[in-house]
Amino acid sequence: MEARVAQSAARLARQENEIKLLTAEIERLKNFGCLGVSPSLEVLRDENAKLKYRLSFLQKSLQEERSKTAKSMININSCLQEIFGAAIQAAYPDLENPPLVVTPSQQPKFGDYQCNSAMGITQILLKTKEQKVSPREIAEKIAKNIPTNECIEKVEIAGPGFINVHLRKDFVSKQLSSLLVNGVQPPAVGKRKKVVVDFSSPNIAKEMHVGHLRSTIIGESMCRLFEFAGYDVLRLNHLGDWGTQFGMLIAHLQDKFPDYLTVSPPIGDLQAFYKESKRRFDTEEEFKKRAYQCVVLLQSKNPDFIKAWELICDVSRKEFQKIYNCLDITLIERGESFYHEMMKDIVKEFEDKGYVQVDDGRKIVFVTGFPVPLTIMKSDGGYTYDTSDLAALKHRLCEEKADILIYVVDSGQSVHLQTVFAAGQMIGWYDPKVTRVAHAAFGVVLGEDKKKFKTRSGDTVRLIDLLEEGLKRAMDKLKDKERDKVLTAEELKAAQTSVAFGCIKYADLSHNRLNDYVFSFDKMLDDRGNTAAYLLYAFTRIRAIARLANIDEQMLRKAAREEVLILDHEKEWKLGKCILRFPEILQKILEDLLLHTLCDYLYELATTFTEFYDNCYCVEKDRQSGQIVKVNMWRLLLCEATATVMAKGFDILGIKPVQRM
Repeated sequence: MEARVAQSAARLARQENEIKLLTAEIERLKNFGCLGVSPSLEVLRDENAKLKYRLSFLQKSLQEERSKTAKSMININSCLQEIFGAAIQAAYPDLENPPLVVTPSQQPKFGDYQCNSAMGITQILLKTKEQKVSPREIAEKIAKNIPTNECIEKVEIAGPGFINVHLRKDFVSKQLSSLLVNGVQPPAVGKRKKVVVDFSSPNIAKEMHVGHLRSTIIGESMCRLFEFAGYDVLRLNHLGDWGTQFGMLIAHLQDKFPDYLTVSPPIGDLQAFYKESKRRFDTEEEFKKRAYQCVVLLQSKNPDFIKAWELICDVSRKEFQKIYNCLDITLIERGESFYHEMMKDIVKEFEDKGYVQVDDGRKIVFVTGFPVPLTIMKSDGGYTYDTSDLAALKHRLCEEKADILIYVVDSGQSVHLQTVFAAGQMIGWYDPKVTRVAHAAFGVVLGEDKKKFKTRSGDTVRLIDLLEEGLKRAMDKLKDKERDKVLTAEELKAAQTSVAFGCIKYADLSHNRLNDYVFSFDKMLDDRGNTAAYLLYAFTRIRAIARLANIDEQMLRKAAREEVLILDHEKEWKLGKCILRFPEILQKILEDLLLHTLCDYLYELATTFTEFYDNCYCVEKDRQSGQIVKVNMWRLLLCEATATVMAKGFDILGIKPVQRM
């Protein structure tokens, strides 16, 4: 795991050092006359101006870096890894890459965090140096070498060699105050990297179905996470907008709407239109021949056929956009057609480097470690999905200059994508040690019968129908709770949308994406357990605490700057530590791309808050009159910190909470 704090400190030190050197250089230029050196005055002025500009730029950059670092949330786990890494290095300087294991403690009696490196070091010493040292002895030696730091109160050696870490309360209090004053700021990430995420990717002329749900939701959430962490993110929709199927669609368009060039065809149901053309393609030989001719004319860029293709694409785009608007998805369209002109060069590049074999007229490429070759050109001279995927990979790596490239595609495509990635590596487009190319695979959506999610008639479930059903059920749920009697019409509509789409997204994201999951409206709309409904209700309740105590945002901001957060009660302490684990949760997801970890954390945060609220009075009232007699402001600030982190977590998941529900 990257040590963000150490990186920022190192950058600051480098910049401070360069400022000192530049300042000295400017002084040297001033003293040229004293040294008896006589360069021209213009040269001196020019060099001096450049140095001063560089100095000014560096000072400004340094100021921004300091400000950013001061406002960033600290990843406590990373800090502790730095501290224990230094302690292990001091205790065992001869060990190369010793194990560094720091995790949150599962029980309060074991402290707040644990360092469990001693057992691993015991094994290394035994194997490499034939030294038999007990883990406990190693743990004690590590503990003695812990450098001075601001976060550890004390350490204790437990059991065979666990090092239990107790955090300082003033450190945790200070971090919570910083969070309240500065908001949820991501840890500094160093150089701003370019991330390209390929997700959603439906096919033109086919409606989006439940199978597109996972890629769309997971991809959007990944983009939001990387954007929040400070990366430059390019969100790509790799539409299936090119290929032989457009021949039959254009031929059918010509028959059904012969005046399509002058009058926009009223294609209401594109799915039905596709099925009609497919039926004709399969049963009418003449139509089939004409469809093939249409493909040739389309690929040769005949203007009339390009117009027909664009019309069909536009109808699909409008339907896709309805889904994207509902789910608040942002994408840049870059379909297969975008890469069409590049495919000839892809084939040539593989040929020039000697990777192409001819098999029964096809041009194929075998990639080491994969039994099935890539077909980069068919026997009729046409290109394939393999060719377009290779062209897309090269463009993203070599033109977009992606540092990280993520494909959010179902698990069924795993072998194909790994073959394409390996081919790109083989031909020299990227080095996996420098550039991360990952397949974020996911399982299928199942019905409650544990089979692929279908309608009663056996058809694939249309995504738009699913979303409309979600809205209906969310409204029914709200009315069951009689929320229609206390909310305005506008508030009720906002709550309906928040619950419906939030629950659909959360049900997906809260499951490990590698597994299949069962789609159940009843479970996802249940306001008990780890569901969006429960979290959204919890969030609105937390936000209401200060409001009901007549404490407005301005008063909370003032208190955040002036109050010290007291963490004396065990439930205050537990909640404070839980809030501050947010950066380490996000860091883990940036590494493994498993978003259910964030859902689990938000549920843990909400339940930890409930424990706190049940045991610690935030607002004390007179039992007879119900009048407020005391407001414990530091506890209201803990409420605010919890809500602030939950809001950012919701934002990353693409869920929109509401103030009243």
